[in-house]
Amino acid sequence: MSIMVNIELRGCSEDELIKICKEIGLKRFRAIQLFQWVQQKAVRTWEEMKNIGERDRQTLRSRLSLYPLEKVREQRSKDGTRKYLFRLEDSETIECVLMDYARTSSRDRHTVCVSTQVGCAVGCAFCATGLEGFRRNLSIGEIVGQVLDITHLVRQEDPDFQVTNIVFMGMGEPLLNYDQVLQAIQLLNQAQGLNIGMRRMTISTCGVVPQIIQLAKDNPQVGLAVSLHASQDEVRNKLIPMNRRYPLTQLMEACQEYTQITHRRITFEVALTAENAKREEAEALAKLLKGQFGHVNLIPVNPVAGTGMERPKPELIRRFAQVLEDAGISVSSREERGADIDAACGQLRRQWEG
Repeated sequence: MSIMVNIELRGCSEDELIKICKEIGLKRFRAIQLFQWVQQKAVRTWEEMKNIGERDRQTLRSRLSLYPLEKVREQRSKDGTRKYLFRLEDSETIECVLMDYARTSSRDRHTVCVSTQVGCAVGCAFCATGLEGFRRNLSIGEIVGQVLDITHLVRQEDPDFQVTNIVFMGMGEPLLNYDQVLQAIQLLNQAQGLNIGMRRMTISTCGVVPQIIQLAKDNPQVGLAVSLHASQDEVRNKLIPMNRRYPLTQLMEACQEYTQITHRRITFEVALTAENAKREEAEALAKLLKGQFGHVNLIPVNPVAGTGMERPKPELIRRFAQVLEDAGISVSSREERGADIDAACGQLRRQWEG
């Protein structure tokens, strides 16, 4: 006799819910209603699903589990950025960030920076998350749940709020939780859910070469950002331990293959410190990226206790960018968001005071 295990509702596609409803004797339209309540309206309880009767809700509960994330803390930056610390069902915690960008034309942009793992196993030298170690991968429902719960919380203030963009740049290495991340992207994209465009979602990686090539084949629409940070293997080995497994030659070949398959430009992220923001490094970086279909995003390193890295002066960043521009490399400097609440690039960790 097999034991029926509850399925995570927030991780189910509409088609999966239709199949489950059929198995438990409920009609197709119930599955569609259920999907819209959870994925579009971002409800957190069964009782909020007003057009589903109590009897059907009880039947659905026999097969499906609904576990919203528990908000432990919300911090707001002076620039409007919000950082959330969420507790998961097993009491592990994660952080994610909401960044709002006002536009003069079309709609405003509301970007959620999503975590994909509890902690991180990569251990990049400039990143706070790695200092916490790796605990486990997040499930599909936990990844999607960050977007749903932020949507739910903000709609208490603004009922028309909609997340427009997703960046998988929070805690963890997304390509080391590959299957769950790709399925989460499919869910976030579904028309009857949040309906976030594939091209409005970006995965950031430190350079997991096999998955970069696989991503090009599995989902050529989603964006790719590569955390490069150095132009030479001996330096990158110290900054990003993954480079010892997949050195720059392999990474650049994978990036070439990615762009050939997808015809999409890669964003190469480069963290600048007071030590590496030099002309020689800019020239070496330009040489490394020659022939790549990409754009360089310069990220002045954010203060993280325990890393010992200092941010370069603005004039050094401008000179670095100019060297790349003169070499024909597309380049910009990232707009800093949320550094005052440790919500900027490389600052996410799980510390809190109870």
